[in-house]
Amino acid sequence: MFSKATYIARRQELKQLVGNGVIILFGNNEAPANYPANSYSPMRQDSSFLYYFGQHRDGLVGIIDIDNDSEMLIGDDIDIEDIVWMGFVDSVSDLAAQVGVTKTAPMKELKIICNEALRQKRPIHFLPPYRFDTKIQIMDLLGIHPNQQKESASLPLIQAIVKMRATKSKEEIAYIEAACDVGYVMHTTAQLLIKPGITERFVAGQVDGIARSLAQGNSFATIFSQHGEIMHGNPSDAKLEDGRLVLCDAGCELNDYCSDHTRTMPVNGKFSQRQLEIYSIVEACHDYVLEVAKPGVKYQDVHFAVCKLMTERLKELGLMKGDTEEAVAAGAHAMFLPHGLGHMMGMDVHDMEGLGQIYVGFDEETRPNLEQFGTNCLRMGRKLEPGFVVTDEPGIYFIPHLIDLWREEGHCKEYLNFDKLEEYKDFGGIRIEDDLLITSDGCRFLGSKRIPYHPQELEEFMKSNNM
Repeated sequence: MFSKATYIARRQELKQLVGNGVIILFGNNEAPANYPANSYSPMRQDSSFLYYFGQHRDGLVGIIDIDNDSEMLIGDDIDIEDIVWMGFVDSVSDLAAQVGVTKTAPMKELKIICNEALRQKRPIHFLPPYRFDTKIQIMDLLGIHPNQQKESASLPLIQAIVKMRATKSKEEIAYIEAACDVGYVMHTTAQLLIKPGITERFVAGQVDGIARSLAQGNSFATIFSQHGEIMHGNPSDAKLEDGRLVLCDAGCELNDYCSDHTRTMPVNGKFSQRQLEIYSIVEACHDYVLEVAKPGVKYQDVHFAVCKLMTERLKELGLMKGDTEEAVAAGAHAMFLPHGLGHMMGMDVHDMEGLGQIYVGFDEETRPNLEQFGTNCLRMGRKLEPGFVVTDEPGIYFIPHLIDLWREEGHCKEYLNFDKLEEYKDFGGIRIEDDLLITSDGCRFLGSKRIPYHPQELEEFMKSNNM
C-alpha cells in the first residue's frame, strides 16, 4: 500500500476530473474455480479500486460522492465462520481509516445510496464491468442489463482514470522496477534450465514458481513454447528438441504492479545461421526503440518505424521485396509482425485494457486502423509522455496457415516472396520484450539487470548452465 495521503490525493483529483455525480468503484469478490469453497487463489482485486481505495479484501465497494465531497467504503464485516477458516481481518471501518475514508456502511446500504441518486437524477459513474457477479450487481442496483453495461459505463470516469493511471509516480516506477527484477530471475532461470529432452511444462512450472515465491504471482499466464509463431502458446508436455527455438513470455506481479518480458532461446544453446539472421533483425528492432521513443512522439510512429526497419532487413534475406514505404502501407509486414509494438503497463500487464483500448492507447490524433490486418491489433499509438510505461516487443513469426492463406489470395504478392517463405514454415517465431519508461528526454528500460538477449551474451549465459 501507499501512504494514506496518496489515496486521499488520488480521490480528490478524481473528483475534480469527473466533475459531478456519484462514482461507484466495485472491488472484486472471490471467484470459484470448480465449486464455491474452492476459489482461484490468490484473489485479484480490481486495479482501479486498488488505485483509489488500496484494500485487497474481497466484497468491498468504494463510493465517491463528488457533489457532497464525501467518500464511503461499503462492505460487510466478516463473521466467526470466516474467522475460523480464514483468520481474522480488519473491520471495514479499520480498512477505511487506513486509506483516509471516514464513512462506512454494510453492503445492503449500497442499494439505498443508488436509489437516492437515481431519484435525484444525479449521474452515477461506473466502469465497464468484466466479471459476471459485478454485472449482476449493477443490474440489481441500477436496472441496466449486462448487455448494455459496457455502453452505459461512464466516459468521464474512464477518461479521468486513464489520465491519472497512465502517468506513473516515482513510487509506482519503483514497484515496477522491483517486479522487473523478479522477472530477471524468472527468465534467467528458464535460460539455464533449457536443454533438449526437458518438457515445456517443466520449465514453465519453474518460472511460475519463482513468481509465486518472490512476488504475488504471475502477471499473466506464462507463454512457453517451441511454437513461437503462436502468440499465446501455452506450455505443453512436448520435450524441447535440439535445433529448435523456444519462446518464453512471462512476468510477475509485485506490490500490485507488473513486469512483462519475452526472450527467445535456442534449445541447444547455439543459434543456427538461419536462426541468427532472423533473430538479429528482431534484436535491431527492439534496440531501435530506445533511439526513437521519447516524449511527444506517437508510439504508433515508433511502431511503423520499427516495421520499416524490419522490412528493409527482411528484403536483404529475400523474404520481402519492393518499395519499403509501400509495403508497410499495404500491411505486408504483418505477415511477420501481426501485433503492435507494445502496450501500456502498470497495475495490469495490459494496463487499463478493461476500460477500453481506444481510451487507453490512443488520443485525438491517433486512432487504430481496424480495417487492416496487423494494425488492427495495435494497443498503443498515442503520444508518449514522461512517466508512461510501455512494452517494447517486436517479433518475427512464420505462421504456416497465414503463409498459405496469403499465397492463395495473392495478398501483398508485390512485397512478399512466397517461394522463400515456404522454406521457413518450420521456423517458429522470435520475440524480444522489455518494459520501457518514458523519461523527460527519452526512455530507458526498467529493471536493475538486463535479461540476456544479445546473441553472444545469451549463448554464453546458457553455456554456464550448472543445473
